Amino acid sequence: MSSHEIIDIPIRDDMIRLGQLLKLASLVEDGVEAAELIKNGMVKVNGEIDERRGRQLHDGDTVTLNGETVRIRTGQ
Repeated sequence: MSSHEIIDIPIRDDMIRLGQLLKLASLVEDGVEAAELIKNGMVKVNGEIDERRGRQLHDGDTVTLNGETVRIRTGQ
């Protein structure tokens, strides 16, 4: 059982799409890499695999890739 730190990622709007978040959080280099990882079931949203690159994420949602977890934060 590994416990790892959840990193908060602030966004300006109420929502961000999954592919955009992966780039913003520096979990991927570009959109092509994001699309491949999402399509191959490597990305979890709120603990569940999600294969939709356009998935809308909101405040408090978590995304995990390769053991790193980030959480969306809105309204700075």
